[in-house]
Amino acid sequence: MKQAQDGRIDTANHILDVAERLVQMRGFNAFSYADVAGELGLTNAALHYHYPSKSELGKALIDRYAIRFAGALAQIDESIADSLGKLNAYAELYADVLRRQRMCLCGMLAADYETLSEEMRDAVTLFFEKNEKWLAGVLKQGRDDGTLRFAGSPLDEARSIVSGLEGAMLIARSFGDIKRFRSAARHLLAGLRP
Repeated sequence: MKQAQDGRIDTANHILDVAERLVQMRGFNAFSYADVAGELGLTNAALHYHYPSKSELGKALIDRYAIRFAGALAQIDESIADSLGKLNAYAELYADVLRRQRMCLCGMLAADYETLSEEMRDAVTLFFEKNEKWLAGVLKQGRDDGTLRFAGSPLDEARSIVSGLEGAMLIARSFGDIKRFRSAARHLLAGLRP
């Protein structure tokens, strides 16, 4: 387990690590506190101490995932100047998750959307809205500098990209073949070249 700064085991974050992996592999409704507790050698009561309800655990998962994803987008902005390069790096974020035989956390939660708490549903929606906004900015930059071409608004195109990548992950996962995802992502982004 991870150590906190004062040397204690950081149980709350370790719970999130295990729960995140389980959601990304099985879905939110296909794991229980008993699954997490068993893997960590904890009691259900210990899990409830840190996350009193599964909904609170789910919200904490989304919040942490969104922060990490926002950090990855900031890193792309800092390290890549051209729009197509940024889009390719964005698609690579999805490929990295798939390479670990997982799915996008919020994509998996979207599949369980109707059974999630309102707070979790709002957090999932916000995650996708922030991604679409970032992508729309990249697309606008590319259209303005002539390196990207697409019909419609940058936001509409951003929504197509997110939907396309999420769908490509699902199909690639069913075949156990990341090459299917990479091929779909390349095709999706190639259509943006002038």
